[in-house]
Amino acid sequence: VAPGTPGMDTTLGLGSGKMSSLGDADGSESKESAKRFGDAPPVFVMPDGYSYMHVKRNGLIFGCATEKNVSPVVVIELLSKIAKVFKDYCGTLSEESIRKNFILLYELLDELLDYGYPQVTQTENLKAFVYNEPIV
Repeated sequence: VAPGTPGMDTTLGLGSGKMSSLGDADGSESKESAKRFGDAPPVFVMPDGYSYMHVKRNGLIFGCATEKNVSPVVVIELLSKIAKVFKDYCGTLSEESIRKNFILLYELLDELLDYGYPQVTQTENLKAFVYNEPIV
C-alpha cells in the first residue's frame, strides 16, 4: 500500500532479515553488540512521527511503517497473516520462494488489502480470487 492512501496509510515491506554491524574497534564483533543491533522491538516510534512494526518469520522480516495512530496488535496480526498466507501458497517461506513467486504474492497482497484495509485473510477464501499457480 502506497503512502498517502486511505486506511492505515501504511507502507508494507519485506526484508531478508540479514543485518550487519560495524563491530568493535579491533575488527571483532561481540555477541552482545550483534544482538543489540539486530533485535529491534517489533513496534517502535521514531522522531520522524512514523511507527514501525515488524514480524520475523523464517529469517524474513515483514514490516510496516505508518504515520497514523493504528493499533500495533492489528498490524502485527496482519503481518503474521500475510506471512502465513505466503507460506500456504508457496509451500515454504524463504527468500528464494518469494523471488520465484513474486507475481503470485503481489496478487495475494492485492486481494489481502484494499486501500490499506485488510479484506480477505484466509487462504481458503483467497483461492477463489487468485488464479496464478506457485512456482516450486
